[in-house]
Amino acid sequence: MAPGVRLVQRVSSTRAFARIAPHVIPVMDRTVHRLTRGRVLLSAQMLPGLVLTVRGARSGQLRTVPLACMPQEGPPESWILVGSNFGRAGHPAWTANLLGCPDAVVSWKGRDVPVRARLLQGAERAEVWEAALRFWPPYATYQARIEREIRLFRLEGRN
Repeated sequence: MAPGVRLVQRVSSTRAFARIAPHVIPVMDRTVHRLTRGRVLLSAQMLPGLVLTVRGARSGQLRTVPLACMPQEGPPESWILVGSNFGRAGHPAWTANLLGCPDAVVSWKGRDVPVRARLLQGAERAEVWEAALRFWPPYATYQARIEREIRLFRLEGRN
């Protein structure tokens, strides 16, 4: 584990982080991602990250959001997204957008990859949730302080 990761995990589990981070981290990531033409996400220095572009479920307009992800061994190329919303009460908007329009695009390491999203359920969700907790233990803290079940999605590359 990289130096400082445990400290970041502790800090990211706090309620103060949950209040502040959603307003700071995505803005910072979008700006750096744009300035580097898709090559850099600052938050990806701690966790792998991608930028998701999906149609808004209600507006139909394209929405772009930087997200931590769990890259999966492929082929096909795929990623797991965790709709933790930093342990806040509501589901993040991007999860509703994927439910409404599962076809999206991810910017991954400077490449745009068309994907199709699928909400994970049942035994598959349980297995992936355990992997997510090993990947980033603060997800357990996030789940413990909210009533909703955190949504998990698998994004798979499509042609």
